[in-house]
Amino acid sequence: MNAAPLHPFAWIAWLAAVCAVLSATRNPLHLGLALLCVLLVTITRGLRPGVLRLAIGITLVAAFFNLILARVGATVLWRIPGSWPLLSGPLTLESLVYGALTGLALAGIFTAFGAAQGAVPTRALLDLLPPAFAPLAITLTIAVAFVPATLRQLRQVREAQLIRGHTIRGLRDWSALLIPLLIGGLDRALQMAEALAARGFPDQAASRRSPAILIAIGLALLAAGLLINAWGTSLLGWALTLLGLGIIGLAIWLAGRNTPRTRYRRLPWTHSDTLVAIAALVAGIAFVVPFALPDRAVLAFSPYPQLAFPLFSPIHGIATLGLSGPGVVLLLASGE
Repeated sequence: MNAAPLHPFAWIAWLAAVCAVLSATRNPLHLGLALLCVLLVTITRGLRPGVLRLAIGITLVAAFFNLILARVGATVLWRIPGSWPLLSGPLTLESLVYGALTGLALAGIFTAFGAAQGAVPTRALLDLLPPAFAPLAITLTIAVAFVPATLRQLRQVREAQLIRGHTIRGLRDWSALLIPLLIGGLDRALQMAEALAARGFPDQAASRRSPAILIAIGLALLAAGLLINAWGTSLLGWALTLLGLGIIGLAIWLAGRNTPRTRYRRLPWTHSDTLVAIAALVAGIAFVVPFALPDRAVLAFSPYPQLAFPLFSPIHGIATLGLSGPGVVLLLASGE
């Protein structure tokens, strides 16, 4: 399937909602419903076998570690004899279940990030950054692009050394591979530096005009607000925190004005993007904002001290279905 017909901001809203929902509850029913929505989106994007292996691996590892480290629960599966710290003691069904639920939540978050990363092009992600961070984005893009080139050169050097009869028997033999690889990397770096310098990168004049003083003031106010809230939540602490964040945002915006950016084609915002964003917002609010919906106590499921069948909140279940928005849009788009 080609690139998804969704705006990057719609994918970001969906990702944030997935993280909020999977982090807010360990209720197996609501967690399973959210994972089904994430799986629907992943399948419409093209499910890769590695995604399922990663999800199963994360779930098993989380369940194992919680089984070993958390010795709480009434249903004892097995008891390790002896007096070894962190080892001896009862292994309970409740700790195994809670570890598996935590692993499923982590696996769902990783799967959602994989689906969104495959749907949003790298160029679109760079366009989302503020113009003040354009030099940093270009630098990171070049660094990431050098990785496959380095791997290709490593294979070429290895094949050339094999043709010459070179075999690796010890640490000294690695020099025949590392030295050509290092020389090739330096050569590519020099060529890229010359190309960027010819195009006027970086813009030193723009960097000198950056409002560093505003950023310093904003960081000082932000630190003062956080320290005040650390001793006790107060209106002054929140005011200083918000004021510091606002000054930092203003400084970033002023710095971005000095960095020109050219877009050959802007990504359109469609009705599908609006529906996906609204559905994600509803799901996130339902699970995160206190007192947003009744029956919120159902989300705070815990198998301790004894495992019991969980309850289900129909209102939160309907809100969870908003996480399937990208999958529904992709299915409708593929059917047209």
